[in-house]
Amino acid sequence: MKAVLGLEDGEFIVGEGFGAEGSSSGELVFSTQMTGYMEALTDPSYAGQLLMFTFPLIGNYGVDGQNFQSPTVHALGCVAREVCTTPSANPSIIDFFEKNGLLGISGVDTRKLTIKTREHGTMRAALIVGSDDGEEAVRMARAVQNISEQDLIAQVSCKESYRIPGKGKRIAVIDLGIKKNIAISLRKRGADLHIFPHNAKPSEIESYEPEAIFITNGPGDPKRATDAIAAAKHFIGKLPVFGICMGNQICALALGGETYKMKFGHRGSNQPVRHTDGQIYITTQNHGFAVDGDSLPEGCTVAYTNVNDGSVEGFCNDDLNVLCVQFHPEAHGGPHDTERHIFDEMYRRIA
Repeated sequence: MKAVLGLEDGEFIVGEGFGAEGSSSGELVFSTQMTGYMEALTDPSYAGQLLMFTFPLIGNYGVDGQNFQSPTVHALGCVAREVCTTPSANPSIIDFFEKNGLLGISGVDTRKLTIKTREHGTMRAALIVGSDDGEEAVRMARAVQNISEQDLIAQVSCKESYRIPGKGKRIAVIDLGIKKNIAISLRKRGADLHIFPHNAKPSEIESYEPEAIFITNGPGDPKRATDAIAAAKHFIGKLPVFGICMGNQICALALGGETYKMKFGHRGSNQPVRHTDGQIYITTQNHGFAVDGDSLPEGCTVAYTNVNDGSVEGFCNDDLNVLCVQFHPEAHGGPHDTERHIFDEMYRRIA
Protein backbone atom coordinates (compact mmCIF):
# COMPACT_ATOMS: atom_id res chain seq x y z
CA MET A 1 0.00 0.00 0.00
CA LYS A 2 1.40 3.36 -1.02
CA ALA A 3 1.72 6.26 1.39
CA VAL A 4 3.16 9.76 1.26
CA LEU A 5 4.31 12.26 3.87
CA GLY A 6 4.12 15.90 2.79
CA LEU A 7 5.85 18.84 4.49
CA GLU A 8 4.93 22.50 4.57
CA ASP A 9 8.19 23.46 2.81
CA GLY A 10 7.10 21.56 -0.32
CA GLU A 11 9.07 18.34 0.16
CA PHE A 12 7.25 15.02 0.17
CA ILE A 13 8.42 11.48 0.88
CA VAL A 14 6.78 8.40 -0.65
CA GLY A 15 6.86 5.23 1.42
CA GLU A 16 4.90 2.10 2.27
CA GLY A 17 1.68 2.53 4.18
CA PHE A 18 0.43 0.36 7.01
CA GLY A 19 -2.81 0.39 8.96
CA ALA A 20 -5.87 1.88 7.31
CA GLU A 21 -6.28 4.04 4.24
CA GLY A 22 -6.91 7.68 5.05
CA SER A 23 -5.18 10.94 5.82
CA SER A 24 -4.23 13.12 8.76
CA SER A 25 -2.26 16.31 9.22
CA GLY A 26 -0.52 18.04 12.11
CA GLU A 27 2.88 18.86 13.51
CA LEU A 28 5.66 16.38 12.66
CA VAL A 29 7.84 15.59 15.71
CA PHE A 30 10.51 13.00 16.41
CA SER A 31 11.25 10.81 19.41
CA THR A 32 14.68 9.28 20.08
CA GLN A 33 13.44 6.42 22.26
CA MET A 34 14.54 2.91 21.30
CA THR A 35 11.67 1.12 23.06
CA GLY A 36 8.27 2.14 24.38
CA TYR A 37 6.73 2.93 20.99
CA MET A 38 3.20 2.06 22.16
CA GLU A 39 3.63 4.10 25.34
CA ALA A 40 4.50 7.06 23.14
CA LEU A 41 1.72 6.55 20.61
CA THR A 42 -0.87 6.35 23.42
CA ASP A 43 0.52 9.39 25.28
CA PRO A 44 -2.20 12.10 25.11
CA SER A 45 0.53 14.75 24.82
CA TYR A 46 1.04 13.63 21.19
CA ALA A 47 -2.46 14.77 20.18
CA GLY A 48 -2.24 16.96 17.09
CA GLN A 49 1.11 15.49 16.06
CA LEU A 50 2.54 12.94 13.64
CA LEU A 51 5.09 10.90 15.58
CA MET A 52 8.35 9.89 13.90
CA PHE A 53 10.72 7.43 15.59
CA THR A 54 14.44 7.91 15.04
CA PHE A 55 15.24 4.32 16.03
CA PRO A 56 15.25 2.42 12.72
CA LEU A 57 13.07 -0.57 13.74
CA ILE A 58 9.66 -0.20 15.38
CA GLY A 59 7.37 -3.02 16.51
CA ASN A 60 9.85 -5.81 17.28
CA TYR A 61 8.04 -6.91 20.47
CA GLY A 62 4.49 -6.39 19.25
CA VAL A 63 1.68 -4.54 21.02
CA ASP A 64 0.94 -5.04 24.72
CA GLY A 65 -2.10 -3.15 26.01
CA GLN A 66 -0.71 -3.21 29.55
CA ASN A 67 1.81 -0.58 28.50
CA PHE A 68 -0.71 1.87 27.05
CA GLN A 69 -0.65 5.27 28.73
CA SER A 70 -4.29 5.90 27.76
CA PRO A 71 -6.96 3.70 26.19
CA THR A 72 -6.32 4.85 22.61
CA VAL A 73 -3.57 6.05 20.28
CA HIS A 74 -3.47 9.86 20.28
CA ALA A 75 -0.69 10.47 17.75
CA LEU A 76 -2.19 11.30 14.36
CA GLY A 77 0.12 8.88 12.60
CA CYS A 78 3.33 6.86 12.92
CA VAL A 79 6.41 7.51 10.77
CA ALA A 80 9.15 4.84 10.78
CA ARG A 81 12.16 3.61 8.86
CA GLU A 82 11.10 -0.03 9.20
CA VAL A 83 8.16 -1.77 10.89
CA CYS A 84 8.69 -5.33 12.15
CA THR A 85 6.46 -7.90 10.43
CA THR A 86 7.38 -10.85 12.70
CA PRO A 87 7.46 -9.53 16.29
CA SER A 88 8.29 -11.64 19.34
CA ALA A 89 4.68 -11.33 20.52
CA ASN A 90 1.35 -10.69 18.82
CA PRO A 91 -0.47 -8.68 17.70
CA SER A 92 2.03 -6.91 15.50
CA ILE A 93 1.89 -3.14 15.28
CA ILE A 94 0.78 -3.60 11.65
CA ASP A 95 -2.18 -5.77 12.69
CA PHE A 96 -3.02 -3.38 15.54
CA PHE A 97 -3.02 -0.38 13.22
CA GLU A 98 -5.20 -2.21 10.67
CA LYS A 99 -7.73 -3.32 13.29
CA ASN A 100 -8.00 0.13 14.86
CA GLY A 101 -8.05 2.26 11.70
CA LEU A 102 -4.71 3.97 12.43
CA LEU A 103 -2.30 5.50 9.93
CA GLY A 104 1.36 4.69 9.44
CA ILE A 105 4.15 5.00 6.91
CA SER A 106 7.43 3.09 6.75
CA GLY A 107 10.36 3.13 4.34
CA VAL A 108 11.12 6.74 5.30
CA ASP A 109 14.67 8.02 5.72
CA THR A 110 13.96 9.09 9.29
CA ARG A 111 17.60 10.02 9.92
CA LYS A 112 17.56 12.56 7.09
CA LEU A 113 14.16 13.91 8.16
CA THR A 114 15.26 14.22 11.80
CA ILE A 115 18.37 16.17 10.81
CA LYS A 116 16.19 18.45 8.70
CA THR A 117 13.84 19.02 11.65
CA ARG A 118 16.76 19.84 13.94
CA GLU A 119 18.13 22.35 11.42
CA HIS A 120 14.88 24.04 10.37
CA GLY A 121 12.61 23.39 13.35
CA THR A 122 9.36 21.49 13.73
CA MET A 123 7.22 21.51 10.58
CA ARG A 124 3.58 21.03 9.72
CA ALA A 125 3.02 17.81 7.80
CA ALA A 126 0.35 15.55 6.33
CA LEU A 127 0.22 11.78 5.94
CA ILE A 128 -1.86 10.08 3.24
CA VAL A 129 -2.09 6.28 3.34
CA GLY A 130 -3.38 4.63 0.16
CA SER A 131 -1.98 7.29 -2.20
CA ASP A 132 1.34 8.73 -3.35
CA ASP A 133 -0.06 12.16 -4.25
CA GLY A 134 2.75 14.30 -2.86
CA GLU A 135 1.27 17.59 -4.05
CA GLU A 136 -1.96 16.93 -2.15
CA ALA A 137 0.01 15.98 0.97
CA VAL A 138 1.95 19.26 0.79
CA ARG A 139 -1.28 21.20 0.30
CA MET A 140 -2.78 19.53 3.36
CA ALA A 141 0.36 20.24 5.41
CA ARG A 142 0.26 23.94 4.54
CA ALA A 143 -3.41 24.12 5.55
CA VAL A 144 -2.75 22.88 9.10
CA GLN A 145 -3.19 25.40 11.91
CA ASN A 146 -0.13 26.19 13.98
CA ILE A 147 -0.22 24.01 17.09
CA SER A 148 -0.46 27.11 19.28
CA GLU A 149 -3.78 27.89 17.58
CA GLN A 150 -5.32 24.47 18.27
CA ASP A 151 -7.47 23.53 21.26
CA LEU A 152 -6.14 20.04 21.94
CA ILE A 153 -6.49 19.70 25.71
CA ALA A 154 -10.29 19.34 25.65
CA GLN A 155 -9.86 16.36 23.29
CA VAL A 156 -7.80 14.34 25.78
CA SER A 157 -8.95 15.50 29.23
CA CYS A 158 -11.63 13.52 31.08
CA LYS A 159 -15.18 14.81 30.55
CA GLU A 160 -16.31 14.25 34.15
CA SER A 161 -14.43 13.96 37.41
CA TYR A 162 -13.75 10.53 38.91
CA ARG A 163 -11.99 9.07 41.92
CA ILE A 164 -9.20 6.53 42.36
CA PRO A 165 -9.59 5.73 46.06
CA GLY A 166 -6.72 5.34 48.49
CA LYS A 167 -6.05 5.62 52.22
CA GLY A 168 -3.38 8.30 51.96
CA LYS A 169 -3.25 12.01 51.16
CA ARG A 170 -6.12 13.51 49.17
CA ILE A 171 -4.71 14.86 45.91
CA ALA A 172 -6.79 16.70 43.33
CA VAL A 173 -5.46 16.02 39.85
CA ILE A 174 -6.19 18.47 37.02
CA ASP A 175 -6.23 16.27 33.93
CA LEU A 176 -4.80 17.94 30.83
CA GLY A 177 -4.07 14.54 29.26
CA ILE A 178 -2.85 12.35 32.10
CA LYS A 179 -0.54 9.41 31.46
CA LYS A 180 -1.60 6.23 33.25
CA ASN A 181 1.72 5.84 35.02
CA ILE A 182 1.45 9.24 36.71
CA ALA A 183 -1.64 7.96 38.52
CA ILE A 184 0.17 4.69 39.25
CA SER A 185 3.14 6.50 40.82
CA LEU A 186 0.83 8.60 43.00
CA ARG A 187 -1.20 5.55 44.01
CA LYS A 188 1.97 3.62 44.93
CA ARG A 189 2.30 6.13 47.77
CA GLY A 190 -1.25 5.50 48.93
CA ALA A 191 -2.74 8.72 47.57
CA ASP A 192 -6.49 9.17 47.35
CA LEU A 193 -6.93 10.72 43.90
CA HIS A 194 -9.79 12.75 42.51
CA ILE A 195 -9.25 13.44 38.80
CA PHE A 196 -10.85 16.65 37.48
CA PRO A 197 -11.38 17.84 33.87
CA HIS A 198 -9.14 20.55 32.47
CA ASN A 199 -11.85 23.19 32.91
CA ALA A 200 -12.86 22.38 36.49
CA LYS A 201 -13.57 25.44 38.60
CA PRO A 202 -11.67 25.97 41.87
CA SER A 203 -14.94 25.64 43.80
CA GLU A 204 -15.48 22.16 42.29
CA ILE A 205 -11.98 21.11 43.25
CA GLU A 206 -12.35 22.55 46.77
CA SER A 207 -15.47 20.44 47.35
CA TYR A 208 -13.18 17.41 47.44
CA GLU A 209 -11.20 19.04 50.29
CA PRO A 210 -7.82 18.19 48.75
CA GLU A 211 -4.54 18.34 50.62
CA ALA A 212 -2.58 19.05 47.42
CA ILE A 213 -3.09 19.92 43.74
CA PHE A 214 -1.37 18.04 40.91
CA ILE A 215 -1.38 19.29 37.30
CA THR A 216 -0.62 16.77 34.56
CA ASN A 217 0.99 16.66 31.15
CA GLY A 218 -1.00 17.61 28.06
CA PRO A 219 -0.79 18.51 24.36
CA GLY A 220 -0.23 21.81 22.59
CA ASP A 221 0.53 25.29 23.87
CA PRO A 222 0.20 25.66 27.65
CA LYS A 223 -1.13 29.21 27.26
CA ARG A 224 -4.36 27.73 25.89
CA ALA A 225 -5.00 25.97 29.22
CA THR A 226 -6.62 29.09 30.65
CA ASP A 227 -8.85 27.27 33.15
CA ALA A 228 -5.95 25.24 34.54
CA ILE A 229 -3.84 28.41 34.84
CA ALA A 230 -6.67 30.10 36.73
CA ALA A 231 -7.03 27.10 39.06
CA ALA A 232 -3.28 27.05 39.73
CA LYS A 233 -3.37 30.77 40.56
CA HIS A 234 -6.21 30.13 43.00
CA PHE A 235 -4.48 27.31 44.88
CA ILE A 236 -0.84 28.41 44.89
CA GLY A 237 -0.02 29.65 48.37
CA LYS A 238 -3.03 27.83 49.86
CA LEU A 239 -2.08 24.21 49.14
CA PRO A 240 1.00 22.39 47.84
CA VAL A 241 0.89 22.52 44.03
CA PHE A 242 2.81 20.06 41.85
CA GLY A 243 3.17 19.72 38.09
CA ILE A 244 4.71 17.42 35.50
CA CYS A 245 5.45 18.41 31.89
CA MET A 246 2.66 20.83 30.87
CA GLY A 247 1.86 21.07 34.58
CA ASN A 248 5.30 22.63 35.03
CA GLN A 249 4.49 25.24 32.39
CA ILE A 250 1.01 25.93 33.84
CA CYS A 251 2.48 26.67 37.28
CA ALA A 252 5.05 29.02 35.75
CA LEU A 253 2.32 30.91 33.88
CA ALA A 254 0.18 31.06 37.02
CA LEU A 255 3.06 32.70 38.89
CA GLY A 256 3.52 35.32 36.17
CA GLY A 257 6.31 33.58 34.26
CA GLU A 258 6.50 32.99 30.52
CA THR A 259 6.71 29.97 28.22
CA TYR A 260 8.01 29.69 24.66
CA LYS A 261 7.89 27.24 21.77
CA MET A 262 11.12 25.31 21.32
CA LYS A 263 12.76 24.79 17.94
CA PHE A 264 12.08 21.04 17.92
CA GLY A 265 11.45 20.10 21.55
CA HIS A 266 12.58 17.18 23.69
CA ARG A 267 11.05 13.77 23.00
CA GLY A 268 12.63 10.48 24.00
CA SER A 269 13.97 8.47 26.93
CA ASN A 270 17.56 9.68 27.06
CA GLN A 271 17.42 13.36 28.01
CA PRO A 272 20.11 14.30 30.58
CA VAL A 273 18.96 16.66 33.34
CA ARG A 274 21.16 18.31 35.99
CA HIS A 275 19.84 18.94 39.49
CA THR A 276 21.08 21.90 41.55
CA ASP A 277 23.17 19.47 43.63
CA GLY A 278 25.15 18.61 40.48
CA GLN A 279 23.70 15.14 40.01
CA ILE A 280 22.66 14.23 36.46
CA TYR A 281 19.60 12.09 35.77
CA ILE A 282 18.58 10.43 32.51
CA THR A 283 14.92 11.20 31.87
CA THR A 284 11.95 10.55 29.61
CA GLN A 285 10.50 13.67 27.99
CA ASN A 286 7.82 14.79 25.56
CA HIS A 287 7.39 18.53 25.16
CA GLY A 288 7.66 21.24 22.53
CA PHE A 289 7.25 24.20 24.90
CA ALA A 290 9.41 25.26 27.83
CA VAL A 291 9.53 27.71 30.74
CA ASP A 292 11.61 30.87 30.39
CA GLY A 293 13.72 30.68 33.55
CA ASP A 294 14.50 34.41 33.52
CA SER A 295 10.80 35.20 33.68
CA LEU A 296 10.14 33.31 36.91
CA PRO A 297 9.34 35.66 39.82
CA GLU A 298 11.37 36.15 42.97
CA GLY A 299 11.19 33.14 45.26
CA CYS A 300 11.34 30.62 42.43
CA THR A 301 14.45 28.50 41.95
CA VAL A 302 15.30 26.64 38.75
CA ALA A 303 15.98 23.20 40.23
CA TYR A 304 16.66 21.22 37.04
CA THR A 305 18.25 22.16 33.72
CA ASN A 306 18.75 20.26 30.49
CA VAL A 307 22.40 19.33 30.04
CA ASN A 308 22.22 19.60 26.24
CA ASP A 309 20.67 23.04 25.80
CA GLY A 310 20.36 24.58 29.27
CA SER A 311 16.56 24.86 29.12
CA VAL A 312 14.50 24.76 32.32
CA GLU A 313 13.55 21.23 33.36
CA GLY A 314 11.86 22.09 36.65
CA PHE A 315 11.53 24.72 39.35
CA CYS A 316 10.34 25.11 42.91
CA ASN A 317 9.11 27.82 45.24
CA ASP A 318 9.53 26.66 48.82
CA ASP A 319 7.66 29.62 50.31
CA LEU A 320 4.57 28.81 48.23
CA ASN A 321 5.16 25.02 48.30
CA VAL A 322 5.31 24.62 44.53
CA LEU A 323 7.37 21.83 42.93
CA CYS A 324 7.30 21.12 39.18
CA VAL A 325 9.36 19.19 36.66
CA GLN A 326 9.33 19.28 32.87
CA PHE A 327 10.43 15.66 32.44
CA HIS A 328 8.44 12.49 33.21
CA PRO A 329 9.64 10.83 36.44
CA GLU A 330 6.99 8.10 36.07
CA ALA A 331 8.98 7.15 32.94
CA HIS A 332 6.96 4.50 31.17
CA GLY A 333 8.69 3.62 29.03
CA GLY A 334 12.06 4.89 30.05
CA PRO A 335 14.58 5.11 32.91
CA HIS A 336 13.38 5.20 36.51
CA ASP A 337 16.19 7.50 37.71
CA THR A 338 13.81 10.12 39.10
CA GLU A 339 10.63 8.23 40.06
CA ARG A 340 11.35 7.96 43.79
CA HIS A 341 13.32 11.20 43.85
CA ILE A 342 10.44 13.33 42.54
CA PHE A 343 7.30 11.60 43.78
CA ASP A 344 8.67 11.03 47.28
CA GLU A 345 9.62 14.70 47.48
CA MET A 346 6.15 15.75 46.36
CA TYR A 347 4.53 13.52 48.94
CA ARG A 348 6.79 14.85 51.71
CA ARG A 349 5.62 18.38 50.96
CA ILE A 350 2.00 17.54 51.76
CA ALA A 351 1.29 18.45 55.40
